[in-house]
Amino acid sequence: MHMNEKVVNFHDILMGVDAKVEILGGVKIRAVNFDNAATTPPFKCVLDSIINLSEYYGSIGRGAGQKAEVTTRIYSKTREYLLDFFNIKDKERYTVIYVSNATDGINTLARVLIKDKNDVVISTRMEHHSNDLPWRRQCKVDYIEVDERGRLKINELEEKLIKYKGRVKYVTVTGASNVTGYINDIHKIAQIVHKYKAKIIVDGAQLVPHIRVDMSGKEKDESIDFLVFSGHKLYAPFGSGVIVGLKDEFEEKVPDNEGGGTVNIVLDNSIEYLSPPEKDEAGSPNYFGVVAITKALEELDKIGFDNIKNHEIQLRDKLICGLCSIPRVKTYGDIVNREDRLGIGVFNIDSIYHQKVAEKLAKHYGISVRQGWFCAHPYCRRLMNISEKDTLMLMNNKGMPGMIRASFGIYNDISEVDYFLNAVEDISMKK
Repeated sequence: MHMNEKVVNFHDILMGVDAKVEILGGVKIRAVNFDNAATTPPFKCVLDSIINLSEYYGSIGRGAGQKAEVTTRIYSKTREYLLDFFNIKDKERYTVIYVSNATDGINTLARVLIKDKNDVVISTRMEHHSNDLPWRRQCKVDYIEVDERGRLKINELEEKLIKYKGRVKYVTVTGASNVTGYINDIHKIAQIVHKYKAKIIVDGAQLVPHIRVDMSGKEKDESIDFLVFSGHKLYAPFGSGVIVGLKDEFEEKVPDNEGGGTVNIVLDNSIEYLSPPEKDEAGSPNYFGVVAITKALEELDKIGFDNIKNHEIQLRDKLICGLCSIPRVKTYGDIVNREDRLGIGVFNIDSIYHQKVAEKLAKHYGISVRQGWFCAHPYCRRLMNISEKDTLMLMNNKGMPGMIRASFGIYNDISEVDYFLNAVEDISMKK
């Protein structure tokens, strides 16, 4: 990959990419990590930033000391940076609220936004559990289906919005699938959603590390109302996540969590809350996690999202074409028209249980992948064309159905893909 006409040496800017692991026989080899959709290693600059700022660490928003002032100022500036990064044009309408991760963020939104159990939220059958289960608890959820290749049936969205005659308050959709890597057209979806006076929530956990997200969009009604993402998937694994969303929605309701830092004054029998975002960040914030996220986004911006995309396309195409050429390997998702797929491939080897394949890749070759149904059971069941009844039967008799997932980070390279494909072929041939 090139950055400003110079080759980026990821061994210099990322931690752990040269780490060695022990495989069977006691041999130590360089690890290959193809599980980046789950979590990513930290940038060295993120660690350096945390160490440097530790010298001036103080309480945020609650002290008059110099260190507290420095820390509070930096913490506040991160919000400004994120509003700019996501091209928020009307900054007065939006706020940035820090959470633990994307799952925490979506749970927060479900509790804050939903005011009535009879409210309707439209989601999709492509979602990670984190953008499904929180809504099920709070309100009525209806789902857009996926087609035989696993893409969203977008035409169903408008049909459902018409069907519910204004009862739909929110449509929540993943920006990119953690299973197939399909990138959804969130701005097209936003236009449909806004046409029916609803608001759009985007789970950006898989999207933000790979694609530069413009929350304002280019045309009328394309804006994204709420975006949620995690630091640990964008090279800042220090326990922080972000909600970027409409401020007035948070102003209307008491905070999801209460305690220190959320109030203007507490009287014996009444409370006056602060405005968002302070109202919605109870307790001492994860200062270093927040700094880590902004520093990591700065580094990704420096590398260039076009460079990241072009590099990932090379790896994705090499992976999918290679898997399709190996006997007994079955792939999932569209392997021909793959322009809308991130660097993710999911597959199985005929007659070999997915967990056993993953274990062999790790123990014999030092390759880390993910196996199972990736916290997206309804979606994976559809991709594998397995009924709910058969799923339960398989669980009782053979074990949980699943697939093997290889997912790329910016630091992976073609030689690792070749090594991985050779390993998959070896496992396939040896059975």
